[in-house]
Amino acid sequence: MPENPAPLPNRRPLTLSAPGTQPADGPGMPVSETQAKDRASGRATWHRKASKPVSLWMIALFVALMVHRWVPDALWLMVHMVTLGLMTNSILIWSQHFTEALLKNRLPDSARGVQIRRIYMLNISTVVMMAGMLTAAFPLTVVGATGVGAVVAWHGFSLLQQVRSALPARFTSTVYFYIAASWLLPVGAVLGAFLAKGLSSDWYERTLLAHEAVNILGFVGLTVVGTLTTLWPTMLRTKMVANAVQLSLRGLYGMCAGLAVTVAGALAGSQWLAVAGLVLYCLALGVIGYLMVRTCTAKKPTEFATMSVSAGFIWLMVGVIWTAAMVATTSFEELNMRTVTPAFVVGFLVQVLLGAMSYLLPARMGGGPAAVRTANEEFNRFAAGRVVIVNLCLLVFVLPADVTGSWVRTTMSLLGAFTLFAFMPLMIRGVRRSVAKRKEMILARSRGEAPKPDPQALSPSPARHGRGAAIGAGAVALALVAGLLANPTVFSRGVESVSSVTPTGETTTVQVEATADMRFEPAAVEVPAGNRLVLEVTNTDAGNVHDLVLANGTSTGRIDPGATKTLDAGVVGQSLEGWCSVVGHQAMGMVFDVNVIGGEPADAGHSAHVGGQGASALLTTADLDLAKAPEGFEARSAVLEPLPEDAATKGTTVHRRTLEVEELNRPVAPGLEMQAWTFGGEIMGEPLRGKVGDIFEITLVNNGTMGHSIDFHAGMVSPDEPMRTIAPGESLVYRFEARGAGVWLYHCSTAPMSTHIAAGMYGAVIVEPENLEPVDREYVLVQSDTYLTDTDKTTDNGSTIAAVLPEAVAAGVPSLTTFNGYANQYVYDPLQAKVGERVRIWVLAAGPSKGMSFHVVGSQFDTVYKEGAYLLKQGEDALGSTDGHAQAINLAAAQGGFVEMEFLEAGSYTFVNHDFAEMERGARGVIEVGQ
Repeated sequence: MPENPAPLPNRRPLTLSAPGTQPADGPGMPVSETQAKDRASGRATWHRKASKPVSLWMIALFVALMVHRWVPDALWLMVHMVTLGLMTNSILIWSQHFTEALLKNRLPDSARGVQIRRIYMLNISTVVMMAGMLTAAFPLTVVGATGVGAVVAWHGFSLLQQVRSALPARFTSTVYFYIAASWLLPVGAVLGAFLAKGLSSDWYERTLLAHEAVNILGFVGLTVVGTLTTLWPTMLRTKMVANAVQLSLRGLYGMCAGLAVTVAGALAGSQWLAVAGLVLYCLALGVIGYLMVRTCTAKKPTEFATMSVSAGFIWLMVGVIWTAAMVATTSFEELNMRTVTPAFVVGFLVQVLLGAMSYLLPARMGGGPAAVRTANEEFNRFAAGRVVIVNLCLLVFVLPADVTGSWVRTTMSLLGAFTLFAFMPLMIRGVRRSVAKRKEMILARSRGEAPKPDPQALSPSPARHGRGAAIGAGAVALALVAGLLANPTVFSRGVESVSSVTPTGETTTVQVEATADMRFEPAAVEVPAGNRLVLEVTNTDAGNVHDLVLANGTSTGRIDPGATKTLDAGVVGQSLEGWCSVVGHQAMGMVFDVNVIGGEPADAGHSAHVGGQGASALLTTADLDLAKAPEGFEARSAVLEPLPEDAATKGTTVHRRTLEVEELNRPVAPGLEMQAWTFGGEIMGEPLRGKVGDIFEITLVNNGTMGHSIDFHAGMVSPDEPMRTIAPGESLVYRFEARGAGVWLYHCSTAPMSTHIAAGMYGAVIVEPENLEPVDREYVLVQSDTYLTDTDKTTDNGSTIAAVLPEAVAAGVPSLTTFNGYANQYVYDPLQAKVGERVRIWVLAAGPSKGMSFHVVGSQFDTVYKEGAYLLKQGEDALGSTDGHAQAINLAAAQGGFVEMEFLEAGSYTFVNHDFAEMERGARGVIEVGQ
């Protein structure tokens, strides 16, 4: 290491000295306890406060891992907990520390306050950004991402000021790479904001590649590699190789060049430019790797810190090579960067972070060599075993899911995660033992005694490492066997269908189209046994997403309209069945067959697979407690608001509304929520009201995950454009003139329509007939029927989550029949009226299948208006009779009208669908009549 130059006035030197040593006030002058405390207090306080968020993020990450099944976008959340929560905090802390060390210019304690505030601002911005992503609040995401980028850029400017105020030093160039890395993160934040906004599949993957390259290879990669050039020999407690500075600079400059070319290629859509950049980056990493290996010839990695950092560096190279191979062999539209994410995040980021902290924390706690060795004993417990477990688990986890099976991936992820998080209790134990050792030494000095010699060796023995590695490998093998036994179908899927046949070495490649009429073309393919099957699936449906899933677990993933994705089914020895897993599409006939010539038949029919449950899975009234009063549920208001007075009197009115498609869980019965597809976040879209001649201008925005559309029965327009299915992220404007009076249905018209309506995508447009007389109260009741199956999931409050079962619609037996989207809700929150008041109830049968016979128990209708015509008007019919009343209005699916009545006595009047089977499924309510 270089000699320390004389410090500038008022600047205190800081050296990369051997860990745990204490500088003396002069030759032979020991540091007193008070002096040591005063000298270390500023730095100790800074490190303690700055490191606190890192510990909190570790705890939050562990909690997220345990509950990720019930967390939306859990993978995205956990990845950013590592990259922003753990890595960015750590980089801001340790790049500051190493800048002061490399420049030999420790800042005064008065400067620590700004650094602490910067750390806290970073974490507040990170939380805001995550909240924006998880709630789909894009402005919040932008605010958070801007804050993260601004804080890290500010950190870079702070480091630049320190360089300018310091004397020249041998490793000043390393600090410049810290600065460059800090200024890269705002660029990555901007790219991340574009990803959050929503892009086409082509632009999404290109931007994701650029985003990960800038943040992981740039911001983190340059910082980590730049630090390792000096930290690696220090961790090994040996000297740097002779030409390390020159070679490391070449490697770092090469990494910068490779990064620039990669990002340019990704954003320009040039695969080979991006590949060239990744190859250049990898070659530059190879230079740094060469230096690390040469350093290891003098001193082998024997502690957890050096072993974990070594493994992390290897995974960084693996991730870059893997990414380059994917980009070289796959179009940007088909590129799936998520497959390589575990290699970068767990393999590289987490292992380097834990390794560095295992070395730095004992050294920063200080207390002398004995205290450092004591802390290291805890950090090094089962070191080789922990490293072996994490890396073997990761290696198995990144294998294709159709090879390992979901249970194997689960056991590997749990074992690996618990091994990684073992760092936390070991860290706590190390801190406690270090503090205890320092107290013991202080007490010994106070008694005038020399501290007792520490008999413990600094590093575990090779034999101990060997035993630990063997135990770790055995633990992984046991977890692997447990995963295979928990999912024995993986043997038939991954062994019988692949290994039991002799591979021919040939590949059968077939182009398949997913069409707008819910079919795969061709719908079947023949493959010789032993051939590898590759399906190139193109979605020719202009308005809907599709996918293709095969029974062996392979899948294309969702395919945007116009996009193509490749499904590699592997070597096949058994016939397979396939289907589109988008809800309802399989039931519409979107199935696919792989017929293996000379192979075994398929295991089961299409109905046995995911998305193909039969009608036996239907939830019935016997499974539901509709007599139970709902808890914590607020009934939807059935009050129909009148038109504004000016709208009722002036000429043509233009009614403008925006209906946003949202897919979310909504309550439908006590203790039951449905995975609903909605117009505006509620089952049943908002009722619209106008007059004949009014214009309705409706903007439909698809915020869902599949294609949706809208059909207004109140309009008389060609359906080609306004009723077309639009893909996720798109919008359209539907404009029509209300030419006829009535209660008109609107609904999603995307196939299968019955599924979309049953999932909640319907509503009413009320166009008043001419000279509609005023009444005292107006209500609107829209009946719908839905067909549900249990998903085996529950909400936080314990409610069952159900999903629409498309196959059950044809059987005609609903799970629930509801008014305004919730079974029996007006039994517990009745409609209100008074004796003598005139009440009008607009009724509509939305279906998708069931009509109704609407009846109010204890009352009669003196006015009945159905499908644009009065059957009765205050007791008078079309023939002039004035003494008529009606007991019910009968409506088929998609028909509507209104009834009027007056209540003669106070009481509770039940209204029902007089088809009592539907009434018993939830089509019931109460009108509470007071004096």
